[in-house]
Amino acid sequence: MAWSPDGERLATGSFDKTAKVSDAATGEIMLSLSGHEDWVLCVAWSPDGKRLVTGSQDETAKVWHAQTGKELLTMGRVPTATTWASHRVSSVAWSPDGNRLATTIFSAAVWDAGTGKKLLTLSGHDHSVLSVGWSPDGRRLATGSEDKTAKVWDAKVEDDEDDTLGLALERSEELLTLSGHDDSVLSVGWSPDGRRLATGSKDKTARVWDAGTGEELLALPGHKRPVSSVAWSPDGKRLATGSEDNTAKVWDAETGKELLTLSGHTWSVSSVSWAPDGERLATGSGDGTAKVWDVGL
Repeated sequence: MAWSPDGERLATGSFDKTAKVSDAATGEIMLSLSGHEDWVLCVAWSPDGKRLVTGSQDETAKVWHAQTGKELLTMGRVPTATTWASHRVSSVAWSPDGNRLATTIFSAAVWDAGTGKKLLTLSGHDHSVLSVGWSPDGRRLATGSEDKTAKVWDAKVEDDEDDTLGLALERSEELLTLSGHDDSVLSVGWSPDGRRLATGSKDKTARVWDAGTGEELLALPGHKRPVSSVAWSPDGKRLATGSEDNTAKVWDAETGKELLTLSGHTWSVSSVSWAPDGERLATGSGDGTAKVWDVGL
């Protein structure tokens, strides 16, 4: 699930093959987006709040008009000769300028958000890529993989009038590999200032890294099951995690101290998302519900 940039709407994706947009104050459903042929695993708002992207088990990502619900684009899977790999779209992310989309479909891919043209495939992980995120300045991408690592990539676009968007992106390169987890990296998230990365893993921990050097800064070992989602508060002072242990937690992002445990779901918490005001946290769960929590401290 994800908050709209203005904090007034929540988007959710579901195993019922739809995505929905709800009023964040009342919970009233405003839109239902139908078009995927399988589970909707991830949702993300464009920076201006006018579009939504959804990723699905059906191997596609779709872009929708966030007011009318009209389907604008469908992006298919990235072809690969690796027949054993899963091609579900498990993560989607907008570039800060809203011009590009990153998705995970075995590998990570970058697309033109206006035309749906594939611009780049990021190859370097030894197994399926499960999560992707843009840095706040749009110059780097982070990926998390089943190979137990996260990677940081150079994805900036050169300000060269003779260069096209695609050519610039083709010069992207791997900058860092973050190694330390004992199992798959399920989620990645950039701090608002772009200096740190958070990762959530199947090894039941979340970790915080220096995004410039790759140094591990914190390990957060409080969950009893895999950590499926991580998200930074808007001020960068807190980190939220969602876990298959049916809880979400809020941590001090400087010290690693556990501040809150949110208990109420009856199944895995697969998604956590902060409201722009930093006072509310949304959680989505396999129990079929989404919840909004007061986490003002």
